Amino acid sequence: MKYNAALFLLLSTVLWTGCVQKTKLNKVKYLVNVYGLKNIEKVGVRGSDNPLSWDADLDLKPIVKDSMYAVEVIYNTGYNVTEVKFTVNGIFELQNQDNRIIRFSESGRTEARFVFDRP
Repeated sequence: MKYNAALFLLLSTVLWTGCVQKTKLNKVKYLVNVYGLKNIEKVGVRGSDNPLSWDADLDLKPIVKDSMYAVEVIYNTGYNVTEVKFTVNGIFELQNQDNRIIRFSESGRTEARFVFDRP
């Protein structure tokens, strides 16, 4: 009986720890070109994985005012991809279109360049 309980405990531990996906730090530098848009007050990014969310913008900083904006996001995840969309003045890009898919680089550092509202 003790043997069965010990075996059960051992198998449970192996299965429990074997199902946990290892996480990795992934740094993504987002760059978005908003050239040609008028009255830009803020540019943001929203997404499906922490530290991003679909409920609030993470603000991008201007590199070239009214043209190029950037932010670096650090993810701690076991996934190889994430989904995002950019906003200008709180308005989502790509209305009624799929989210942007970001594939993390094997190196852990990814640069993602986009033009606002263009797939």
